[in-house]
Amino acid sequence: MKIGFPFFGIQATKYPAVAAKADEVGFESCWMPEHLVLPVEISPTYPYSVDGLPPIRSHTQMYDPWVTLSFVAAASKKLLMGTNVYVLPLRNPFVTARTVATLDMMSGGRLILGCGIGWFEEEFNVVGEGFKNRAGRTVEIVEILKKLWTEDTIEYHGKYYDFGPVKFEPKPTQRPFPPIHFGGTSAPAIRRVGQLADGWIGMSHTPDEVREIVGKIHEARKEYGRERDPLDITVQTGVTPTVDQLRKFEEAGVTRATVVPWGKPEGRLTVEHVSAGMEDYADKVLSKLT
Repeated sequence: MKIGFPFFGIQATKYPAVAAKADEVGFESCWMPEHLVLPVEISPTYPYSVDGLPPIRSHTQMYDPWVTLSFVAAASKKLLMGTNVYVLPLRNPFVTARTVATLDMMSGGRLILGCGIGWFEEEFNVVGEGFKNRAGRTVEIVEILKKLWTEDTIEYHGKYYDFGPVKFEPKPTQRPFPPIHFGGTSAPAIRRVGQLADGWIGMSHTPDEVREIVGKIHEARKEYGRERDPLDITVQTGVTPTVDQLRKFEEAGVTRATVVPWGKPEGRLTVEHVSAGMEDYADKVLSKLT
């Protein structure tokens, strides 16, 4: 069981210091949320809450993940870095391919591209990208990314994207390319994991819920002839899960848990508070998982 943590709630300028501490005490990965633009009015269409509202507001500060994670990479040596999740169809695939390849190379191959098709129609409307066709475009985008990252001369002729031949250098450090993980629990989302992804990212689920979803993912992978490919299952497991609780998730098929070991502070969240929580969790939990 690998243990990561989210950056949500931590002041962005403190990310490097937190990453260095996480590296020191044995956390495996860090995860950063992402949105491109937030309209003033956010409609209740978020699929992972009872009231349909996301855990962000229009004034929430959203940082560019690749710029921010480059500082994290420079401050750490082993810590993996993931996006949770990057909305692929909001961007041109060449832009994503370039930024991901660059950061993967500069970090020595420590990047995980956690991505999704997006749920926020207003965001797509503001940017000028199609919302209704985002699923189809995402499939083509992933196919394009993989070609750009692995082939010498690339061309692509699809329904939504058509180009070539072109050259694309440098290639990412990881071979054949950085892991691509998708989120989502709907039937189409599960099929996307089976067809395209190296892993799945879940929100807050019980072990029984995870077990059911993982079973469906394996069925989807069989349909695409990918049942023997490695599969990473990442799930948010709560604030400070115990060793026994983590074992239950592991038995359900989870390979990575993200935790928030520092709890709620009294006032502003400081590096000292986060570091103390990480050290305590590493001593009481991480040390017993290896």
